[in-house]
Amino acid sequence: MNNASEYREEEILQKFQPITLEEMDAVKLMNRTDTKFVLNRNFFNSVLPQFSESYRVLEIANKRLASYKTLYYDTQGFQLFLDHHNEKGDRYKIRIRNYVESNLFYLEIKRKFKGRTDKKRTKVKDFELELSAESEHYINKVLGQQIKVVPKLWNSFQRITLVNTKEVERLTLDLNLTFEWQDKKKVFDHLVVAELKQENVNRNSLFYSLMKEHHIRPNSISKYCVGGIALNPELKANNFKDKVLLIDKLKKP
Repeated sequence: MNNASEYREEEILQKFQPITLEEMDAVKLMNRTDTKFVLNRNFFNSVLPQFSESYRVLEIANKRLASYKTLYYDTQGFQLFLDHHNEKGDRYKIRIRNYVESNLFYLEIKRKFKGRTDKKRTKVKDFELELSAESEHYINKVLGQQIKVVPKLWNSFQRITLVNTKEVERLTLDLNLTFEWQDKKKVFDHLVVAELKQENVNRNSLFYSLMKEHHIRPNSISKYCVGGIALNPELKANNFKDKVLLIDKLKKP
């Protein structure tokens, strides 16, 4: 990670009012619309203070930057990755995610269908390099079909979660994205992946409006796909070329 003098998120977040996990239950938004943006981190730091009056920040164990670790699963031939690449209208992501501060592990299945995201999850005890019979049953039940998936990618990051004080809206901001598999590792510490989670798309949202003001358009980027490309250059990725170019462009101050 770059030195602390460049990135000041923790200091800036002290200006926000906190919100607890229990209070946030009212805005779980398990079925929702997601609008993603990819930002340069220095730019993000420059605009973050503007949100302090309209958003509260999730605080867990006195921390406002939460740590996450994720293990993604796919078929042996990366079919879930290819479904996303080929813009299939009905597609899935399968992962086990560790919410580090809460010491919780969930097997999560995200379905993207007709522009909406539906997330189902169940608690598990730990990461599973070989899926248990219970986990396989859960995946097949949610997908409505038999599918064999195996671990494909480790991902870790830190997340800021902001909750709008007036709207049913959450904003997650993911930093220090790191991808690993076997002896390969890639770090994107110059990026912020912002995801606006709403019941229905509201372009009048403060965050959405600010992005428009700075000519930053929504960009449907997937952390799994970014990591997949970075660590597996042999994967078909021509439909992601614009995203790769954007990530490289954002390295500039």
